[in-house]
Amino acid sequence: MPAFLRAREAEPPPLEAPPDIKRLVSEKLDSVFVSTSRPANVRVSQPLHDPRGLGWTACVRAELTSVMGQPLGTQTYRVFINEGGIADRRRVDGDDTCATENYEPI
Repeated sequence: MPAFLRAREAEPPPLEAPPDIKRLVSEKLDSVFVSTSRPANVRVSQPLHDPRGLGWTACVRAELTSVMGQPLGTQTYRVFINEGGIADRRRVDGDDTCATENYEPI
């Protein structure tokens, strides 16, 4: 079939603008950490485009406390941001790139 008769492939949707990660995490801290863990010294990395989709990812660190009041130390989570909100979060392991990120306080 000639090229001019073929259906055009759909254009991929545009990427979302990078989120204001400091504002987003500070306003939705309970989306990242359990409130009873009393997150302190919260820090975030720069958002990076999520290679699996159109959203963004960022790393979030904080000093946490257990429900028994014992310090848990610094815990790091990767947050997934879609359509301006935190869609998911996962605790990182040693293979995650969050270990090499630069962090800024919120």
